[in-house]
Amino acid sequence: MLRLRLIPNIPKIFKRNIGIVAPALQKASDPIQQLFIDKIREYNSKSQGGKLVDPTPEIEKERKSELEKLATQYGCSPGTDMTSFPKFTFTDPPIDSGVSKS
Repeated sequence: MLRLRLIPNIPKIFKRNIGIVAPALQKASDPIQQLFIDKIREYNSKSQGGKLVDPTPEIEKERKSELEKLATQYGCSPGTDMTSFPKFTFTDPPIDSGVSKS
């Protein structure tokens, strides 16, 4: 069933993907377009590591206050890192064999 729906649409999918990817693979002929592509690449190189790009002290202060507000809203202690994923530990409960000793 899926094959019957997918096979006729492969040319459309291929054309759409080529249409989206082709401009990014080509060299820009327009200077404004080239400037735009250069800025996107510069932003990509600066944003490695998941940190803010060129933050000002005011933005850092606002970010810290928002994280503290979320921590108090969700009942976390003041030293909790709200940007990291919580770590869970699960322990298996003891299993009773079901046979009673009489």
